[in-house]
Amino acid sequence: MDKLGLVPDVIDTLPGEIIQVTYEGKYKVDEGKELTPTQVKNVPEVKFPADPQQWYTLLMTDPDAPTRADPKLREVQHWLVTNIPGSDVTAGETIHEYIGSGPFQGTGLHRYIFLVYKQPGKLTFDEPRVTNRSRA
Repeated sequence: MDKLGLVPDVIDTLPGEIIQVTYEGKYKVDEGKELTPTQVKNVPEVKFPADPQQWYTLLMTDPDAPTRADPKLREVQHWLVTNIPGSDVTAGETIHEYIGSGPFQGTGLHRYIFLVYKQPGKLTFDEPRVTNRSRA
């Protein structure tokens, strides 16, 4: 695991569990697998081991903006869902709506990382909500 250099670019240590991400029921995300922007344009299904009595946060990020060689915009957030009860992502509170990949032409391949964190309890977020139509 970590053929893509997530440690230390994105996280300090490798996670203990692997989450499952699938687009349109057929495009499975695996470490190093290349998917096209068309394949990942819609919100994916995300599955992860969870305690149904706990709250979780899901984050999708691109650490390679504008390019992996020159990631001066690191990190670009593509999705943030908080207060997920158990593993039911659809029941969580969306802070940043899903934005599929769409790097500028000529910037090379980008790594898109999905991370799930257990929260200490249900949290209050007062950050402005970001829609997938918002401008950065």
